[in-house]
Amino acid sequence: MSSANKPIGVAVLGMGNVGTEVVRILTENTDDLRSRVGAPLELRGVAVRDLSKKRPGVPPELLTDDAAALIDRDDVDIVIELIGGIEPPRSHIRAALDSGKSVVTANKALLADYTGELATAAADSRADLYFEASVAGAIPVIRPLMQSLAGDTVQRVAGIVNGTTNFILSAMAETGADYAETLAEAGRLGYAEADPTADVEGYDAAAKAAILASIAFHSRVTAADVYRQGISSITPADLASAAKLDCTIKLLSICERIVEADGTEQISARVYPALIPLSHPLAAVNGAFNAVVVEAENSGRLMFYGQGAGGAPTASAVMGDVVMAARNRVYSGRGPLESTYASLPVASIATVGTRYYVSMKVEDRPGVLAQVAGEFAKRHIGIAVVRQEGAGDQAQLIVVTHLAPDGSLSETVAALEDMDAVTKISSVLRLEGTDE
Repeated sequence: MSSANKPIGVAVLGMGNVGTEVVRILTENTDDLRSRVGAPLELRGVAVRDLSKKRPGVPPELLTDDAAALIDRDDVDIVIELIGGIEPPRSHIRAALDSGKSVVTANKALLADYTGELATAAADSRADLYFEASVAGAIPVIRPLMQSLAGDTVQRVAGIVNGTTNFILSAMAETGADYAETLAEAGRLGYAEADPTADVEGYDAAAKAAILASIAFHSRVTAADVYRQGISSITPADLASAAKLDCTIKLLSICERIVEADGTEQISARVYPALIPLSHPLAAVNGAFNAVVVEAENSGRLMFYGQGAGGAPTASAVMGDVVMAARNRVYSGRGPLESTYASLPVASIATVGTRYYVSMKVEDRPGVLAQVAGEFAKRHIGIAVVRQEGAGDQAQLIVVTHLAPDGSLSETVAALEDMDAVTKISSVLRLEGTDE
């Protein structure tokens, strides 16, 4: 049944960088949007915090500071939430869904913890909940996982999903500057927030990893389930050592299906800085760009690359969802529902295997290497590369392992810290993107 002649009313909550671009697209591209949707899209109102602030290009009568009243209007069919944070967005989205209105949001922090609640509300009201813009900005990742790969079995989703940290690590690798200096430069250029904690300590990437894991593996995964480590401890020396191994360092979000010998399955969801070979496709992703690599049973490896943040790129993803939700309104369709049939448990990081790079300061005397190697051997961790840099008080030992469980590596590092011959553990990083 078609409602092609009935306008679709749209309400926008929040008018920051993304909200401003969404409003611009809605008001400037009315004819194109009508042709794509099959009915007019009409902006009913924009909820903002400060009505006294000038909003060029937006008729004053469309602005309101009462988001709840705007959502409640009978002529609003789609609510676009671009405020960010948990509250009041959670309450606003629930109110919209409970009243049968479709919702489009870019709120990864909210979705990482409350996707189950919001998806249930959407299902109960037969409303749409779209969130393509919540992960990797303009890069289409959510829809391919939910729809294009719905008939395949996803094995792994790994990527660079935070532009701030990627800019910092790329700049450190290129210039040799330290973390604090590069972070300050990122702030001056607008790549880092005044409080960069969510980015540099991995919280933003962990929220996105939770969303990706939930969709890819048909299980509910929250941000609390994701192992998280940030980039603040990365040094120029780490990047220089990585380069000598033909690697670079990136903050990776990794969601992986783990199949045990008895056939049981678990999910690994983790975020941490890791060495990756320069030959790996993610190694060439620099600056504030994002990329996600999906590996599936039948389709093989797929890579999605582009601008992961910014007003216009993120607004593009938002508007893609708006068009989909509006079409469903016009033609009485529905978007894909949450799929949690697998309900796979999330594995402890201690049981997850990867390779490791361990850098330590050691006494420069005979027998030290054998002692260090012995601690790895005690826990059945194979050594792939060992190299000493410097001499005397500056002696530095670099060890790269074969695949080993995280728990075994942690025990080894603790034992090394207790050795008299090891004066300091400088760095412990994972090594991803190899087959060894």
